[in-house]
Amino acid sequence: MFDGRDTIVMFDKLAYEDLLPVLWRAQPAPVAELKAQHFAERNLRVLQACNALEEHGRLEKADEESPHSADIMRLDLKLNLLLDVVGQLLAASQERAEPRQIRFNAMGAHFAWPQVLAPGAHGVLEITLRDIIVQPLHLPAEVVGGTPAGEVRVRSLALGETVADHIEKLVFRRHRRKIAGARQQSAGK
Repeated sequence: MFDGRDTIVMFDKLAYEDLLPVLWRAQPAPVAELKAQHFAERNLRVLQACNALEEHGRLEKADEESPHSADIMRLDLKLNLLLDVVGQLLAASQERAEPRQIRFNAMGAHFAWPQVLAPGAHGVLEITLRDIIVQPLHLPAEVVGGTPAGEVRVRSLALGETVADHIEKLVFRRHRRKIAGARQQSAGK
C-alpha cells in the first residue's frame, strides 16, 4: 500500500519532480505587469495542451458492449505513437535547454543550476513539460535561496490565478499517477 513517503512537498504544497529541460533567464528587475500577463496567456495554452495530451494518452478499459471499442483503442494507440514520433522529431529539430532535476509547483521551484544565483535576483524560469509541446512554461520568479553545490530555490511571482490552478492540477495528476503506479507495483509482488 502507498504510504506517502514518496510524496514531494515544497512551500508546504504538493510538488512535481522530474528531469526536464530547464532554463533560468536572469532579469534586472521583476517582470513588468504587461509581460507577466503575456506569459500567463502563453502558460495557460501550454498547460491546457499538456492536459489534453495526458487525457488523450490514458488507456481506458475496453467496453465490451460497444461494437467498435477494440478499433477505437487500436486507433488511439496508433495516434499516441504518432504523437510520440512527432514529439521526438520536434525535440531533435529545436534547440532545447539541458534537462535538469527540478521540483516545482505554483508557489515556486527548486532546481539544479551551474551558477550560484544570489537571493533576491529576479528572472524567468523556463520549463519544458513535454517534447511535443515546443513552448515552455515561462514562470517569473525571484531567487529565495541556493547552495554552492548548484541548487537554486525560487518563488513564483505574478503567475495569475488561472495558471496557478492549472499548475496545481498538473502536479496533483502526476502525484495521483505516481501513487497508482506504486500500488500496482506492490500488488504485483
